[in-house]
Amino acid sequence: MYSYLEFEKPIADLEGQILELKKLAESGEGAVDVAEEIARLEKRSHEALVEAYRKLTPWQKAMVARHPDRPHCIDYVDALFTEFTPLAGDRNFAEDHAVMAGFARYHGQPVAVIGQEKGNDTKSRLKHNFGMARPEGYRKAVRIMELADRFGLPVITLVDTAGAYPGIGAEERGQAEAIARSTEKCLNLRVPLVSVIIGEGGSGGAIAIATANTVLMLEHAIYSVISPEAGASILWRDAARAKDVATAMKITAQDLLELKIIDAIISEPLGGAHRDVSAVMAETDRHLTKAMAALDGKDGDTLRRQRREKFLAIGRNL
Repeated sequence: MYSYLEFEKPIADLEGQILELKKLAESGEGAVDVAEEIARLEKRSHEALVEAYRKLTPWQKAMVARHPDRPHCIDYVDALFTEFTPLAGDRNFAEDHAVMAGFARYHGQPVAVIGQEKGNDTKSRLKHNFGMARPEGYRKAVRIMELADRFGLPVITLVDTAGAYPGIGAEERGQAEAIARSTEKCLNLRVPLVSVIIGEGGSGGAIAIATANTVLMLEHAIYSVISPEAGASILWRDAARAKDVATAMKITAQDLLELKIIDAIISEPLGGAHRDVSAVMAETDRHLTKAMAALDGKDGDTLRRQRREKFLAIGRNL
């Protein structure tokens, strides 16, 4: 069974009934054949799912992007890459488990992989700090990018964070500076850099590893300068108005493609990535392969110039 979001309650009710009938049929206790009723409910459930996801609001998309069952960075690494070898630590302070980084092969090609991991249960979420990186996480990312640059390896980043960790310790160790250095390193790389927004792309915590030549984004992911709740608290001192902020900020993949902030949208299965993980991995692989092929063979100066011009052009012609 899936975890259901607030707007999915009608679907949850129908799928609950289907599950009960299937259990009844398997037990053999029911004297009546329930196959016809199951088929009818499955059709209604599918239609309800299509209707719900056909007209998702920005706030509902934010809920889908944060779905607890949604595949995370570690799932993409396991599905898309081989021979992944993680590297730990920033060589200054500590290891930050919120940022996964290392080297792997992508369809046989050596690449550097950097991603933000949220965790999938209480223990792992605490270990990974819910995907909110501290300064040492961004400094580790810079270290990996420097190695990739030195050895001429493309960099692939997987973005999924509500934002950089705002704790006192993180601020004392230079959180803003670490984010700025990571963003700078992205811009100065002389190798291809492709970023995929797989869930939440929150604020500088996301852009620090997503200042890329090509930015891909899953259909129900979100990408914004601040979380809707935080924006509502600042503007109206009322986090309950997050729905209004989500709409105003243009956080969806569809809006961001129109604004030319991202380059392509990766389609998700009906009901979100968590309902068919293998399908979303295949679609991500297809888009990633295409993006990597488009950048292959370009020299370092061209890659740096294209990357800088891409981000300097944002907002120019609005």
